[in-house]
Amino acid sequence: MLWQGRSVRRFTGGRYRRSRGKKAYEIGRSSADTVMGEPKVVPIRTFGGNLKLRVYRTLYANVSDPKTGRTKRVKIETVTANTANPNFVRRNALTKGAIVKTELGSAKIVSRPGQHGTVNAILLE
Repeated sequence: MLWQGRSVRRFTGGRYRRSRGKKAYEIGRSSADTVMGEPKVVPIRTFGGNLKLRVYRTLYANVSDPKTGRTKRVKIETVTANTANPNFVRRNALTKGAIVKTELGSAKIVSRPGQHGTVNAILLE
């Protein structure tokens, strides 16, 4: 579990004295770690009763061509680069900013699959 409350340290390096303990609603969830595979999308209930769609596995991306303005659903072949973590390339992990090879060519993922429920990308060529 990941606690997403305020830092224990001040900007000077001193410690904050807590007036209360950690609360259950401040706990974060584990990351989706979206990878290539048979599609699996799970709805997650969020604060306020809203829903997020969390993509755990997918084979397709919505690739937009900036020259023509058209968007097409194409198959992802592999992950070629990922600035977030070099190990994500070996694992074929799909994160925002990852460069993927598709049927149309190389594309950069601009959506957050674990938050948005879809993989949207922009064609690079």
